[in-house]
Formats: sequence, structure tokens, C-alpha cells
Amino acid sequence: MLVDSHCHLEFPDFANELDAIVARAGEAGVSTMLTIGTRLAKAQQPLDIASAYGNIFCTVGTHPHNAKDESETTVQDIIGLTKHDKVVGIGETGLDFHYNKSPAEVQEQCFRIHIEAARQTGLPLVIHTRNADDEMAGILREEMARGAFKGVLHCFSSSARLAQMALELGLYISFSGILTFKTANEIKQVAAQAPSDRILVETDAPYLAPVPRRGKRNEPAFVAHTASVLADVRGASYDEICTQTSTNFFALFDTARMPEKAGK
Repeated sequence: MLVDSHCHLEFPDFANELDAIVARAGEAGVSTMLTIGTRLAKAQQPLDIASAYGNIFCTVGTHPHNAKDESETTVQDIIGLTKHDKVVGIGETGLDFHYNKSPAEVQEQCFRIHIEAARQTGLPLVIHTRNADDEMAGILREEMARGAFKGVLHCFSSSARLAQMALELGLYISFSGILTFKTANEIKQVAAQAPSDRILVETDAPYLAPVPRRGKRNEPAFVAHTASVLADVRGASYDEICTQTSTNFFALFDTARMPEKAGK
């Protein structure tokens, strides 16, 4: 059993092909998928997909790129969208100072609102961070001091220093196809040293296809390649990594809504 802990099945890249994609995921041993919300205004799209398949679940949230378009969002707006049983997390949300598609202060405000929603609901937060290590560390420390919340740094591509801080706060780290890239030395180091009960794998499909699929459209079946490299990096067997990352996924996300081994 393997879980793709982060994909975007509602994106146009997968239109009219979901049945085949889900079937290929199953053939690759991927039993469960989490499709991630990026706009609260379009939360119904991932929810419809999750509702159509027993082994797909979803989150609701505003990606930092879209924060400027949903800057009036309230905590209650987010909480209201979490009522459906298929919604098992909040996000993705966070900071992206690489593209700066939304002003930094708007991203931060949006991020803090999502954190409060996660705190109030008990649902885990799916965190996006790029070129914002210092700012992310500061917000996480400050907000965790105000009251604990669960979460995962998804598609980890930051520094070992940020990883260590996040782990100390009780957060999880998820590795994408970037882990398979030849240049990902620091990420491999983080993957090798992170506690075994705090690691996840993901595709971030349709983006960041792992080697040997790099440059192609990504899809959940390809998470097996990332799991294989994670096993090599950690000196573990592929089956051990599949079991460990799946166990971690179900430990983090809402098992009352999503029974363990839901895809079986």
C-alpha cells in the first residue's frame, strides 16, 4: 500500500481521464490519494472528485499564489467548507516568495487565517513554502506558541534548518519527485535524517514528475518512484517505506473521516 499525500486531480491536465489515472495508480500500488484545494471559491471541484471515488480524499484552502483573490476569507469561511466527510485537511496554504503572485503581507494574513482554522477544527494544515524559510519559521514558531496545530511541509524543497525546526514543532515533511533529482543533495540529507514516523511521499501532480518520468506530466502512480528513492536514501526496503509513509499519512490526517487503508 502506498499513499499519494498531495496531488491536484481537479486540474485541467486530468480532465476526462480520471478513471484511467485512478486505475493506473492502483496498478502501481497506490491505494489512497489526497487531492488538494488551491482556491476556496472552487472548493467544490476537489470535493466532487473525492466524492466520486472511495479512495480519494480532499482538502480545502487558498494557495499563496491565490491569496490576493481571497484576501477577505475568514476562519469561519474555511471551517464551513470542512464539514463534508471527504475533507480531511486544510490548505494548501503558506508563503511563496519565489513567484510573488500575491503580496507578501496578504500571503501571511491568509496563512495565519488557515492556521487558526486548522487549530479550531483539529484538521492538519498542508503547508506550501518557497524562498521564505525565515518568514515561515517565524510564523510557525509564533503560531504554535499560540496553540498547537497539526501539519505537513509539502513538496519539501527548503533548507535542512527549516526542516529541523518544523520537526521540533511536531510537523511532518513530505517528499515529492524533487527527491529523485540529481541536484537534490540537501533534500536527500533531510530525507535520510528525518524521523521515520514523520515522513510522507507525494507527487504534487501534475507537476514535478520524478525520475525516470521527469519532464512528463506527473500522476499519482509515479509516487512509487519517489518512494523507491526515499528507500534508497534511508537504507530501507521499498516495502518498509510504503508501509511507514502510509501509516504516517493515516496518523496525520483525520482517521475518523478516512478509515485506515481506505483504498483497500
